[in-house]
Amino acid sequence: MHIEFRHLRTIKAIHECGGLARAADQLNITQSALSHQIKGLEDQAGVELFLRRSKPMKLSAAGLRLLRLAEQILPQVEAMQDEFSSLRDGRTGRMHIAIECHACFEWLFPVLEAFRKSWSDVDVDIRPGLAFDALPALQKEEVDLVVSSDPEDLPGVEFVELFDYQAVFVAASSHPLAEKPYIEAEDFRGQTLITYPVERTRLDVFSQLLIPARVEPASVRQVELTAVILLLVASNRGISVLPDWVVREVKYNSDYVTRPLTKQGVTRGLYAAVRCDDLEKPFVQELVELARAEAHKLQAQ
Repeated sequence: MHIEFRHLRTIKAIHECGGLARAADQLNITQSALSHQIKGLEDQAGVELFLRRSKPMKLSAAGLRLLRLAEQILPQVEAMQDEFSSLRDGRTGRMHIAIECHACFEWLFPVLEAFRKSWSDVDVDIRPGLAFDALPALQKEEVDLVVSSDPEDLPGVEFVELFDYQAVFVAASSHPLAEKPYIEAEDFRGQTLITYPVERTRLDVFSQLLIPARVEPASVRQVELTAVILLLVASNRGISVLPDWVVREVKYNSDYVTRPLTKQGVTRGLYAAVRCDDLEKPFVQELVELARAEAHKLQAQ
């Protein structure tokens, strides 16, 4: 027996309307076409689906079983159609984010909280991009956006600029380097450098300053949490280099000093890597704008 969605809609319409004429109007087909459809369905089933002598028209026992199937399946089909419509219109979707920048959690969570309120039907997830190759995962559609400070030329991927930030030196106010107006690569010799537990090439202090100058600190201590890094720095257990949005809260704290790296400062860009096909999705555009707005708000503080 071959049952189509139109058959289920027909059974449901006749049951609700109590006759062929009104059911045909509801389904927007002729009464003759509706009768022909019922006859074909009954021929397939080998049983009558309606008690035709009753007024209003009633379903037989077999017809009632088919009605129960219609009442179970049709709402699911309609829900699926609504979901597809939302996907086409950009009202819903998936936004799985990978973060290559360890300190980005500091400003990203307020962004996602604002995003959630406007786009509650978008499935949001965060994956630390340091634990896997985030950009290849983006190309494979395993994630949908990568926050990165290292743009690359990748087929099908565009790096959308979010904002610029400065890499800032931070030390205890009693540290000897606190007397300097700015910090150079040579100043790191003999120092304990406290960093996030990531590859050196992904840390601004190494990629932008120490590696080009071929300078090696006395030791490197890796710490997972920003708050612990700052606690160790305040205790004069080492020095660190952090993005400007991280040190905004300690800038005016007497326990710390913050200084630019080099006389010119070290400025970096942060980007949202997105597949080109997703750039026009409204919720992707909204997330990018929220990220920019939050960054500007932090930098103004």
